[in-house]
Amino acid sequence: MAKQLEVRDSPALAALQQRATIIAIAGGALSLIGAFVNIDQFIQSWLVGFLFCLGLSLGSLALLMMQHLSGGQWGLVGRRVFEAGSRTLPFVVLLFIPVALRLPTLFEWARPEAAENVVIHAKAGYLNPTFFLIRAVIYFAFWLVLVTLLNRWSAEQDRGEAVTPADSVRFRTVSAPGLLFLVITVTFASVDWIMSLDPEWFSTIFGLLTIVGWGLTTFALTIFVLSRLEREGTATDILKPRHFHDLGKLMLAFVMLWAYLSFSQFLIIWSGNLPEEIPWYVRRTTGTWGWVAIALVFGHFVIPFVLLLSQDLKKRSGLLAAVAVFVIVMRLVDVIWLVEPEFRPGTAFPIHWMDFTLPLGLFGGWLFVFARNLRSRALLPRNDPYFKEAFAHEAH
Repeated sequence: MAKQLEVRDSPALAALQQRATIIAIAGGALSLIGAFVNIDQFIQSWLVGFLFCLGLSLGSLALLMMQHLSGGQWGLVGRRVFEAGSRTLPFVVLLFIPVALRLPTLFEWARPEAAENVVIHAKAGYLNPTFFLIRAVIYFAFWLVLVTLLNRWSAEQDRGEAVTPADSVRFRTVSAPGLLFLVITVTFASVDWIMSLDPEWFSTIFGLLTIVGWGLTTFALTIFVLSRLEREGTATDILKPRHFHDLGKLMLAFVMLWAYLSFSQFLIIWSGNLPEEIPWYVRRTTGTWGWVAIALVFGHFVIPFVLLLSQDLKKRSGLLAAVAVFVIVMRLVDVIWLVEPEFRPGTAFPIHWMDFTLPLGLFGGWLFVFARNLRSRALLPRNDPYFKEAFAHEAH
């Protein structure tokens, strides 16, 4: 059977935690300076950082439940990464507090003058601060219950308290409906926290597009972390080229799915040319924002797609990790492109410097918590009966 390792002793994870601290302090300090100059921009950039970190946490939760439902070595080698990422959710809950406190700064429908807008007034039963916060509490409560149950049972399994196949049924019993309701709640959350920035715009595909993007970010982070462990020799006896090949294929699939959903949404809205929908794309495809849109087409789809077609690249952890880091950067650009045009449409320099420093600072904090979580458990779920079956042939 594959060698069992305590990843808390990994120099790569210790270094990752240290660098995350530096990123958090540097990004946070620069952004605090910006807050004294432009507090509204600070809150807008905070929303970008919150959404980016939320995507990593919920993407981890989604992939964790997919692993319990599908099995396979790809999920077993990444399971600890998914679990560690999902356990960062309490940190993300704290990041939501500034958003909740400054709703009028971010959302047009939360301002007193919104009552004069006929469209917003018609949606007031749903888009109002009280119901908005109640829904947020429901979302976070549901997600935290899933995170708590799956991680608690996994810890019991590590202690040898639930190690039979019958005991593992409860993972699937929760994950099957949990994954379905996760998609539903993420759909509503994406409507609340992103789509309602323009209360007159709507898209029925936006929720699915959001969770696919978050899953892609998590796959990229998983590849990067496992690559660092494999490179330093910590996981040489566990991680093989075929594992990176599987993860690379899944990342390619999510890149393609994101592109398909994005183009479908664009095509339907653009061809319909409805006054309620088309202005959302006009703001994001004209002026300097149009160049950002082109950068997303090539950086978020074309370049990763072409590179990930290579079977050799997907088996070489270092090269695959480089592609993964590039994908993570483009995922941040995508979040900025979704959020910021509502606040600065058509400006000469649309992306404010705090759009990078503040999300990086929050991501540094998220990464610190993630690395700490990951170092607290063994690299592989050694007592999982399916792990024993999957890796049994490697003992010979």
